[in-house]
Amino acid sequence: MADIIQLLPDSIANQIAAGEVIQRPASVVKELMENALDAGANSIQLIVKDAGRTLIQVIDNGKGMSETDARMSLERHATSKISSADDLFHLNTMGFRGEALASIASIAHLEMKTAQIEATIGTQLLVEGSKVLEQSPCAFQQGTSIAVKNLFFNVPARRKFLKSDQIELRHIIDEFERVALPNPHIKFTFHHNNNELFHLEKGGFRQRIVSVFGKRYNEKLVPVEEETDIVKISGFVGKPEAAKKTRGEQFFFVNRRFIKSSYLHHAVQESMRELIPGNAFASYFLMLEVNPEFIDVNIHPTKTEIKFEDERAIYALLRSAIRRGIGTNNVFPSLDFEQESSFDVPLKPSGEIRAPQIQINPDYNPFHESNQAPKSSGGNTYNAKESSERERNNLENWQKLYASNPAMAVAMKPHVFAQNESAQGEQQSFAVHPETQGQKESSKAVFQLHGKYILAQIKSGVVLIHQSRAHERILFERYLHALNEQQAWSQQQLFPQTVQLSAGDAELIREIMNELQFIGIGIHEFGKNTFVVQGMPSHIENTDAQTLLEGVVEQYKNTMQSVNLQKNEAFALALARKTAISTHKILQQEELKQLIDELFACENPSTTANGKAIIHTFSLNELDKLFNT
Repeated sequence: MADIIQLLPDSIANQIAAGEVIQRPASVVKELMENALDAGANSIQLIVKDAGRTLIQVIDNGKGMSETDARMSLERHATSKISSADDLFHLNTMGFRGEALASIASIAHLEMKTAQIEATIGTQLLVEGSKVLEQSPCAFQQGTSIAVKNLFFNVPARRKFLKSDQIELRHIIDEFERVALPNPHIKFTFHHNNNELFHLEKGGFRQRIVSVFGKRYNEKLVPVEEETDIVKISGFVGKPEAAKKTRGEQFFFVNRRFIKSSYLHHAVQESMRELIPGNAFASYFLMLEVNPEFIDVNIHPTKTEIKFEDERAIYALLRSAIRRGIGTNNVFPSLDFEQESSFDVPLKPSGEIRAPQIQINPDYNPFHESNQAPKSSGGNTYNAKESSERERNNLENWQKLYASNPAMAVAMKPHVFAQNESAQGEQQSFAVHPETQGQKESSKAVFQLHGKYILAQIKSGVVLIHQSRAHERILFERYLHALNEQQAWSQQQLFPQTVQLSAGDAELIREIMNELQFIGIGIHEFGKNTFVVQGMPSHIENTDAQTLLEGVVEQYKNTMQSVNLQKNEAFALALARKTAISTHKILQQEELKQLIDELFACENPSTTANGKAIIHTFSLNELDKLFNT
């Protein structure tokens, strides 16, 4: 029988490796920028066209490569970072596998120009699908320039599965931020289609965060510092009041390498558990420095997951460091023992202190009908006789209701409740009995349960409605209709609001600018990453434009990634989620009925746009079974 096992050609092996390392254009950006860091560059330029489909170019001023090194860098497992297996446990570089350039060159057209320090001439390489077409000397300054063109040109299936330019650009921006944030000592620039998205000068970590995400972040950051033999922690966490309901800017860097760790994320959330709601997420930018011998970064092709030797100790140190940082920066309420004495209130008043005089009438009977309560300071009076008459009328009504059962009438004698806001909410949901209102009113009665659900009676039983999801469905169809018709009512603002966003969010706003205007948000670009909002939808009241746009952008990003919807549908759903009424909002009877009417007027009142249930119906038979009747 003939042998069937054979070695794969290098070109196929490289394409297989590329499938693990290069999933999309953002993967190319990550690998090329990390190579530039390892080359010792202090200035890195990223140039992208058509979200990376046409061009991805990284230019650095690092130490460059010789002619031989330039050629060897395109071979699989060719690396200058390690020479033995023991080196894997002493890594101080971003890359070490020696697969990146070989994988990229196998699925794209690659052009490399490089020159070493004080070299009079550089080297140019042209590669197409792992084949070196040309290697020649060229004039080039110190450093390296790698241009990747026509990504996935020979793997059409991979190119077909790329998302829209906006989504791919969003991923590229994410990778750029993950490299730029932990390296504030390096200058970065990022151009897309000849537009400069980022221009980051050298500075400190706080300055880099503010440069990337906007000036508003400067007031939201709480510094965190901790140094032990196990780990050195530095960075910032967002103030509790800046927490978002969606995952915002959350970054862990271990030895300046971005990582993902649900375990460490839990430490951050746990440290702020008492300060933020359970459904909110705090922002954080935390850098951890750990001895390379105590971590393993060689467990994932993209190196975004690592293992710690003593993960529990790092968890505990991180949690305590954050709590200490929040406490020392006066985020917790505290007593100020260094308060200016001129503002102190004197504890002992001047003059003679006299005890208050109290007069008591021992013959006063509060239950005697002739006695009346004194007038209050507001001029209102309380008449005990009127109160007794009202109680007597209430008693007569209850006795009529339970005339068939005298024992029940005595047991159900009404009590006097304090008329505060919470009691009113309870009475709205439970105290009013439909049968006391007559059959006609009973069929229309609607009840709100715990501010979250709506209970209504139907002929066959009862229907239970999820309040916020119902409103989300109504708004989704309303926004979708406005987008399709390309017209909506807009309320012009007396004072236009200026909104500043991060470069990534600003790019996303530019993508959905037309959709925002179609639903009634009058927005215009006003300089770099800044927008002016002159109008808001007429049904959205008392909403800050900055908060609204930030929430819509965050919801839109999550929706596009998690739900397979068209652009208009994804945008309408993101806006509906942001503007829908919140859970535990108390609604009046008319508001409840209007919400139900609008829900059942929708095309699909049963589920939300992403398939979550809105309505559950319980028949009389099901209710009877619960009571065995």
